[in-house]
Amino acid sequence: MAVLVITGTGTEVGKTVTTAAVAAVAVAAGRSVAVLKPAQTGVGPHERGDADEVARLAGSVTTRELGRYPEPLAPATAARRAGLAPVRPREVAEAAAKLATEHDLVLIEGAGGLLVRFDDEGGTLADVATLLDAPVLVVVAAGLGTLNTTELTAREIRRRGLDLAGLVIGSWPDSADLASRCNLADLPVVSEAPLLGALPAGAGARPPAEFRAGAPGWLAPGLDGTWDADTFAATC
Repeated sequence: MAVLVITGTGTEVGKTVTTAAVAAVAVAAGRSVAVLKPAQTGVGPHERGDADEVARLAGSVTTRELGRYPEPLAPATAARRAGLAPVRPREVAEAAAKLATEHDLVLIEGAGGLLVRFDDEGGTLADVATLLDAPVLVVVAAGLGTLNTTELTAREIRRRGLDLAGLVIGSWPDSADLASRCNLADLPVVSEAPLLGALPAGAGARPPAEFRAGAPGWLAPGLDGTWDADTFAATC
């Protein structure tokens, strides 16, 4: 069962655009891809969610949401305030397993970070990964402050006995500062995991055709792309 769980070190680090890049590269390679968004918060019933954005950028992918809540809050809080049923880890795992019987690759995009709660019992994306025995890809920020959140996330993934597939920088600035350039070397050290890509800032605003053409160059061979960490660092 080819399932990849995609989380981040926090909000607004580029999880959706990274998910889209991973999906685009897989689709270009001829693989069938499903994108599962367990809990979409902060959008109304008829607004586009993160899974819709992945499909817009990546192309022909199957999308599914399990829960949608209008307020931009943690899923458990948003569900409670809306008076709606929360999404629970076992439901997510079951939905992913079903999608995996019909697709070559299932990408599960979390909300916020690894331990953001889905329900009042404390269920999280980490629990989903455990139920599926799926590897976890962590999307990280580029600049100052990212080392601490990245190391904490990596430690929790390993503490749970999960496979940390690697890191992707979700938004690499046009003009990288000293901290960002140093973090290219430091992120793999603190996480004990490979750096598997860096997406340019504003990648999600590119036209879909341009995004799909660029995606392989933003991701490393471990994600079926052509990006090389050493070459990238030498040019920054």
